Amino acid sequence: MGFPGTWMTESESLAYRVVPKCACSTIGQIMFYADHGRYFDGDIHDATEGLHKWNQDSSQPLIEQAVRAGRPVTFTCVRNPYARILSSFFDKIAGVQRNGKRYRGNMVPQLMQRYGVDVGSPENGFDFDQIASFRRFLLFARDTIRWRRPMEPDIHWSAMSGHVATFIANGGRYDQIFFTERFNEGMQAVLDAADTPVTVDVSAVPRFNESEGHGPRRAHKVSEYFDDLSRHLIWEIYKKDFQLFRYDFDDPDNKMPKGPVDLDEVHAKLGR
Repeated sequence: MGFPGTWMTESESLAYRVVPKCACSTIGQIMFYADHGRYFDGDIHDATEGLHKWNQDSSQPLIEQAVRAGRPVTFTCVRNPYARILSSFFDKIAGVQRNGKRYRGNMVPQLMQRYGVDVGSPENGFDFDQIASFRRFLLFARDTIRWRRPMEPDIHWSAMSGHVATFIANGGRYDQIFFTERFNEGMQAVLDAADTPVTVDVSAVPRFNESEGHGPRRAHKVSEYFDDLSRHLIWEIYKKDFQLFRYDFDDPDNKMPKGPVDLDEVHAKLGR
């Protein structure tokens, strides 16, 4: 099975297990810069050279050999599950994508028809009941994850622990796991541990938020989107994420982790 979702610098100094909606655009650009001294011109997800990616056949043996030999500093980045699923909704469901179309073609019309989700449109200024629509989307997300109906779960809202686990299950080991909420500190620690061709000062890096500006802005604080049923669903979907990555389930408005990630615990529990 190898290492799906893994990116590696051409210098083999850094290997990163991508977790969607957790600053992956910025991390990819930092990795590109650490080798080439410049940022990729465009969305780093579209880059087909300058960065090894598991979904490129020519990169697979190079990533596998480097990771198994322990050459790169291996890492990933995680995010508060409440904020992450909200970000997925506003970007992928309510937003219009960079190509001017809705995400995954007929998925949003299907959500409107089957779950009563309303996401407005650019023509009406994305005017819709954000809270009601998000809660209906959450039922859909749970259905995809629990029963794989009406479709397979999407990588943007499937649990972070599932993404993180594949790297461990196939023989990898993380040197560091840090938090989106403490991005500069965590990313700098990764870079400081690696021998990159170009030195990167994370505090000087622009933020590459590829989803910014393509849809509505969140109109309410996080807790207002989650009633008792929503929080029950969130626990059902993301229980491992809260536990392993130390996020506060009891207070949706507290986006900060309650403590550092215990790497030994993560490897023990996700490597089974």
